[in-house]
Amino acid sequence: MLGGYAGKLLRVNLSTGRCENEPLPDETELRKYVGGIGLAMRMIIDETHAGMKATDPDAPFMMMNGPLAGTSAPSSSNLAIVSLNYDTPYAVATGHSHGFWAAYLKHAGYDGIVFTGKADKPVYLWVDDDKVEIRDASHIWGKDTRETERLIKRELGDEEKISVACIGPAGEAMLHGASVKNDRNHGAHKGGVGAVMGSKNLKALAVRGTGTPALADANGFADVTKKWDDAITAERKPGEGMPAVGSLLKDGGITRIYTFVAAESMIGCKNLTDPNWGEGYAQKFVDRAAEDWTVTPKESYNCNIACAYDCTINSGKFAGFTASMCGGGENIEGAAAMIGIDNPDEALALTDYFDSMGIDSSVAGALMGMCYELYERELLSPQDTGGLELNWGNFESAMTLIDQMCTGEGFGGRVLAKGLKEAAALLGPPAEACVLHIRGGGINLHDWRPAWSVLLGQIVAGAGVCWQGPGVDAWTTEPDLGYTEIAEPFVTEGKAEAVAKTQAKKLWEDSLGVCWFACWGVKDVVPNSAKAISLATGWDGFDAEEALAVGERLINMQRIIAIKRGFTSADEFDVSDRLLEAPTEGKAAGKTIKPHLKGMVHEYYGHMGWEESGRPSAATLERVGLAGEL
Repeated sequence: MLGGYAGKLLRVNLSTGRCENEPLPDETELRKYVGGIGLAMRMIIDETHAGMKATDPDAPFMMMNGPLAGTSAPSSSNLAIVSLNYDTPYAVATGHSHGFWAAYLKHAGYDGIVFTGKADKPVYLWVDDDKVEIRDASHIWGKDTRETERLIKRELGDEEKISVACIGPAGEAMLHGASVKNDRNHGAHKGGVGAVMGSKNLKALAVRGTGTPALADANGFADVTKKWDDAITAERKPGEGMPAVGSLLKDGGITRIYTFVAAESMIGCKNLTDPNWGEGYAQKFVDRAAEDWTVTPKESYNCNIACAYDCTINSGKFAGFTASMCGGGENIEGAAAMIGIDNPDEALALTDYFDSMGIDSSVAGALMGMCYELYERELLSPQDTGGLELNWGNFESAMTLIDQMCTGEGFGGRVLAKGLKEAAALLGPPAEACVLHIRGGGINLHDWRPAWSVLLGQIVAGAGVCWQGPGVDAWTTEPDLGYTEIAEPFVTEGKAEAVAKTQAKKLWEDSLGVCWFACWGVKDVVPNSAKAISLATGWDGFDAEEALAVGERLINMQRIIAIKRGFTSADEFDVSDRLLEAPTEGKAAGKTIKPHLKGMVHEYYGHMGWEESGRPSAATLERVGLAGEL
């Protein structure tokens, strides 16, 4: 077998209880799709049909790693969770999580798990090297993600060497935005993958592995991955671009640099109505972290970044509480800033509760932000909300709404549990004007109106709204693609091309089994990652050009899936009004992408080799190795 790969997938039919090993495709096929989302999307194309829903029993739900997962590659921890998209029905869903789960699965001898069917009662899967068992989960159905992980580890008798991925009450209730959490600090959120998992009565997956991945050239691989790892935090010389994102977020870095986000008017706060409010909020957060919180960085497998962190609050009403946070600020903004909570302790506690219940704050937080804004404008009353007061900053009401969404009770269960677009439709035109979504999904929640490349990349992302082609408007540059300066804001020139190029790079990285923060903005990461694949597998001549070609192929695969499932060019512009408004304050005051959006999307099509309809041309499909797929 090729190095890097374990050599097989685990197929689990939850309806019959049958578990079977399946060999990976041949080397030619693997070289086209590599692993992670690439191999999974190949199966989505081959094993689904246009009328299939994400929650149909026969629809596949996949937990995939890549050939670099569980190796000495930097942050070799990326778990790709792939299914049909629950939030944007014509799209594929490609969620990503980190921690230890993907590496442990590789060490157990598997490159991924493919679930079909539906169990007749709640179950969890236990993979212990070559031992595979479907176990009863009735006693943990209804538990939150924190308690589920603890109870399964205790039941299996190993607190240290088992990784557990699970859903919480939101996934069980099949809420839009439901997530899959693992290793406390990590989770995959986009596309409602937790709802798809819940639809199969699959509560959790526990894995322990003791093997070691074989490599074609172990010494050469160690050398190139060391260079790659060093480059993540290396100082940049003039002309080499900005520091990489992994360097900025190292060791729980968001607790130190959050004011940088606010300085660019990119804090997603008060339902995007008050960009300047974010500056004071971010400063309070950073000050509180320095003065009172105990911040403990929490690394993933072979990770020297440790952007995730546990945060213990040492005084006040939450004294002694520890929140287990992921690495960036998006989750905090979605849970707290979007509804005007400026108490940093409450922001931590509420974000942790979103994660414990297993729901993406960019969905549930945007739903709440919409309602809090309507309440402040006196377009919702306590009579409408069942007595809940939704004034900005009301922590207790937010906690109640989360519970209601998961139980189906009250205002939250009656309205917000329907998802972003349907909930807004139920509340009427004022809600539809201020709800925050792209194609029915929750955006990665910063305020991207000052960063047009990022916003365009979210709009054209092929897996519903998610991080794919960020361009170079925010945070960092991409020296491997020729971008060594942050792009000038509020101009259109070059933005569509930057999105297309960074999207190909990102999707290549999503096939590897490594965390994006080990790649984003890192100098020489494309040649180093391509060389790592070559040395791991033994593929001769695999280079940076072939790596980016893989990424371009995956972009086209996402579009093939969408078109086959009913996507039309009009769907490209299914973007909420609020994202297309010109802010009245902050860096983007008076500026909006709206009059330029159609032209930028069609320019992006041109760079992709797509027709005006957004359909890949026959020549493009031939060039990327997908001839005849449409």
